[in-house]
Amino acid sequence: MNLKEITTPDLFYFDLKADNKEAVLDFLIHELSEKGYLKDEGEFKKAVYEREAHSATGMEKGFAIPHGKSAAVKEAVFAVARLQKPLAKGAWPSVDPENEVELVFLLAIPDAEAGSTHLKVLAELSGRLMDDAFLKGLFAAKNAEELYAALDNQEKEEVATQDSPYAGKTVLAVTACAAGIAHTYMAAEALEKAGRELGIHVEVEKQGASGIEDRHHKKAISQADGVLFAVDTKVKEKDRFNGKPYVSTKVAEPLKYAKELLIQTLEKPNGVVHEGAGEEVSENTSKNEKKGWRKVGSDITSAIMTGISYMIPLIVAAGLMMGIAELVWVYVLNLDPGIIGDVKNQTAGGAQQFFYYVNAFGSMLFKFIYPIFGMFVSYAIADRVGLVAGFAGGLFAGGLHYTFWGIEGGIPSGFLGALFLGLVAGYVSKFLNEKIKLLKNLSAMKPMLLVPGISVFIIFILNMYFVDPVFGALNQWLSDWITSMSTSGTMVLSAIIAAATAFDLGGPINKAAGGVAIGLAADHIFPLTARVLAIVIPPLGVGLATIIDRFIVGRRVFPQDLRVAGGTSFLLGFLAISEGAIPFMLRNPLITVPINIIGAVVGSCTAVALGAVQWLPLPAIWGWPLVQGIGAYLIGLVVGVLIIALGNVFVRLAIIKKKERNGEKITY
Repeated sequence: MNLKEITTPDLFYFDLKADNKEAVLDFLIHELSEKGYLKDEGEFKKAVYEREAHSATGMEKGFAIPHGKSAAVKEAVFAVARLQKPLAKGAWPSVDPENEVELVFLLAIPDAEAGSTHLKVLAELSGRLMDDAFLKGLFAAKNAEELYAALDNQEKEEVATQDSPYAGKTVLAVTACAAGIAHTYMAAEALEKAGRELGIHVEVEKQGASGIEDRHHKKAISQADGVLFAVDTKVKEKDRFNGKPYVSTKVAEPLKYAKELLIQTLEKPNGVVHEGAGEEVSENTSKNEKKGWRKVGSDITSAIMTGISYMIPLIVAAGLMMGIAELVWVYVLNLDPGIIGDVKNQTAGGAQQFFYYVNAFGSMLFKFIYPIFGMFVSYAIADRVGLVAGFAGGLFAGGLHYTFWGIEGGIPSGFLGALFLGLVAGYVSKFLNEKIKLLKNLSAMKPMLLVPGISVFIIFILNMYFVDPVFGALNQWLSDWITSMSTSGTMVLSAIIAAATAFDLGGPINKAAGGVAIGLAADHIFPLTARVLAIVIPPLGVGLATIIDRFIVGRRVFPQDLRVAGGTSFLLGFLAISEGAIPFMLRNPLITVPINIIGAVVGSCTAVALGAVQWLPLPAIWGWPLVQGIGAYLIGLVVGVLIIALGNVFVRLAIIKKKERNGEKITY
């Protein structure tokens, strides 16, 4: 891509005076508007700042690539600013914490081109900015005209000689970051450059937001001397590389250690990729990594998180169907909510019959949350060969066998049963896939017949003679215990769920708490009230703090970048997206985390104590009308939000005053 095709010389600014990220962004956004590239400056500015709140756009080596996708953009374009003085470390959140931003590329992309032009420009820029010669030309420019002219500099360094010990070697690489955009391409460029310098032929497959690009085909794989996986996600179609020595690392590592990783791939690989998309561990892996309980524990934790992440969308969809049906049933049709599930509504006709079936559809979807959970727990351990056995285990855990077999009064094993059977299905399927050896002509029988057939039969036996009797009884005991729990016991359980939910704002502890809470609610043992409140209270609380600080204490206690993030956090809180508060947690964890936990616990327990009950996993504002005791719910919400907002304001004010007493100047 020719970068000059989507910019013009008058969008290049040299020696821009700016003290913070916001000043740079506001200047470039205004210039784009003044030159006619925007329909609405305010709308585009909102899109840019929302993207900034999502994750860091600062990179390394002094550059940043902020971007916004909006219908307010008339045509794809980018503006460039080179600052007169680099911003201080941390002033522009970056992948490299030491990054001092001096060169800024602001991309403006129309919504209609979000999946095409947007990704192409980001990929091209990310790759080009990893080229030292290209960067050198940009920083050597003495005025805006030279800065624009430097876009033509596409020099590639070719410093390897025939004397290189690695000359003639070939390494295939796969790069993939969570977002599938910048780092996917930056890592690829870094590896290709290092390969040229070492005399190694490097080919990189990018598994990014646009799918698989530059796919490695069979011939190239067969001729490769090793494979390097630089990824933050699961590698797609990994079994293509069976039999090849490999090294696996994070996608950001090639940006610093590209040469070392390529050499390690050729000389000391982690192991060999083998059938089933797994890895055969080599002697270069420590004994603890090969057999240790730490590795097993890590695998189990990862499997549980995978299962929960696939289960939650189904729960939300099911809850939304039931929620819509109940809202219309009560507030539009003015009918008794207690009869929405009555089979007589099947023939009622009109809206009453329609929304009866909408509610029934949501209820049906709920029956499959454990099959989905068990299936993907097993998949995380055994890959595709574990899907069927995990699904079968989830069917048992959800009690669907009692329904199909006509058994009344059967007690399903629930969340605990789905977890146990999903893990067993994964490890059994993985074991069978690794140990069963067949002739080449019969190899298709293993994944299609033997592994699913044997593993499902084992799950059947295990469920009948162990899981149903043991976990079913445990589930019944847990239900009876919580039902008979005193008010203080209910408060303790609510406090634990709320604290874990608020602890890391969508992180592993939050998700683990969600798994337990959702399991209890799905089995109709304990409602989700504390859980859903603890999701929305922290982002609303920290967001409110950035709005009211100057009115409460007469001055700002948050820097400009956190004030912008605070507005976003406040809005996202109503949508139940707690991640909007993550910038505050990362900047000041010792302040933010304890206050979040206190606010979530007190607010949730207040609502529960006053009688609020929420069974559906709908914490966003549109789910609030479905809460039983909405008044109590809102009181608890306000209490928790105010605790976090006021706590942040006064604690931060005290810290600022202490710094000022020590002679430090604070100018927020």
